[in-house]
Amino acid sequence: MSLFKRLYRWVDLRVGIGEIADKELTGYLLPRNINAWYSLGSVLMVAFAIQVVTGMLLLVYYVPDAEKAFKSVNFIMNEVPFGWLIRLCHAVGSNTMIAALILHMLSTLVMGSYKSPRELNWLSGFLLFTLVQGISLTGYLAPWSQLSFWATTVATNSVSALPVAGPGMVEFLRGGKLVGPATLGRFFALHVAFLPLVISVVIVVHIFLLKRTGISAPPFGRSDTKTPWQAERYRYQSHPGGIPFFPNYMLEDTTSICIYLAIFLGVVFFWPSMPFTPDAFVPADPFKTPAHIKPEWYFLANYQTLKIFPNELLGLTVQGAAMTLLALLPFADRSPERHPLKRPLFLALVVGGILLWIALSVWGHLS
Repeated sequence: MSLFKRLYRWVDLRVGIGEIADKELTGYLLPRNINAWYSLGSVLMVAFAIQVVTGMLLLVYYVPDAEKAFKSVNFIMNEVPFGWLIRLCHAVGSNTMIAALILHMLSTLVMGSYKSPRELNWLSGFLLFTLVQGISLTGYLAPWSQLSFWATTVATNSVSALPVAGPGMVEFLRGGKLVGPATLGRFFALHVAFLPLVISVVIVVHIFLLKRTGISAPPFGRSDTKTPWQAERYRYQSHPGGIPFFPNYMLEDTTSICIYLAIFLGVVFFWPSMPFTPDAFVPADPFKTPAHIKPEWYFLANYQTLKIFPNELLGLTVQGAAMTLLALLPFADRSPERHPLKRPLFLALVVGGILLWIALSVWGHLS
């Protein structure tokens, strides 16, 4: 008997690894008609892990000081062996992770997986979406470049439109009247300590809820698309006769992860300028405002919405109402029907919302 087998047997006798594997891998059954869209959750876990690992490596050389931040980033890019690769992976990874997260939420919408009894799954996922946007925004200031400095100034300025509490919130976020060294310190603390911890906790909660409610079967190719859920008692949605997670669906997960990594590395090596504009390579200057400062692509629609309305408060109100409606969608849409083609009004609203978001983003980019 090999050393590995002896070690496995020793641990198994004390912990029961084999029993856990049988229950969580080969014994965990999924719907037979499950599709590749369900693997986006695993893709996002890998994407988040890449961000954590590359972020920790960047912390070895990055200095969160207004006088030294830009120089430390240049040192990482030009002097540290493979530092350029780590930084590009971190910068590109934030963009590709948000893209995968948007696709994950869209697939959940289209397949009706947010409906009862999965309201809490949707709410925790929506919270993760908001937190990921927050961690991307706080990390944007870290290079202390013209782009990051003025983009943060514009983003925090929008909060001042809120009645009564607005100016105080801006000062709290910035640590002063203007964006400065205190802002960098606060955003750095949020980016590397607070938000990653909160995101990790919410991910655990999200997976726990997924395990407790069970995987929702895709609505495609099913005759029982209107299966009501009895709210009188808790019921786990099992799938007798389904396919085991290991090895069957793990292969699908692995395929999706490999596709994501291929796209991710393709951008890193063949389009490394994607996360940057020329202002990203100029140190921050509070006395020189660049001609055109725009946020990242996933904030362009928000940016353009604020420009459309006559005052920022109205623009923030519209955005807040839209986000609230999206968050509370499971409580508004109580129909048991999940097939998108049998929900023409809902499908039209989803498609219209996507087209509106794309149009506002393109408009914001070109304006």
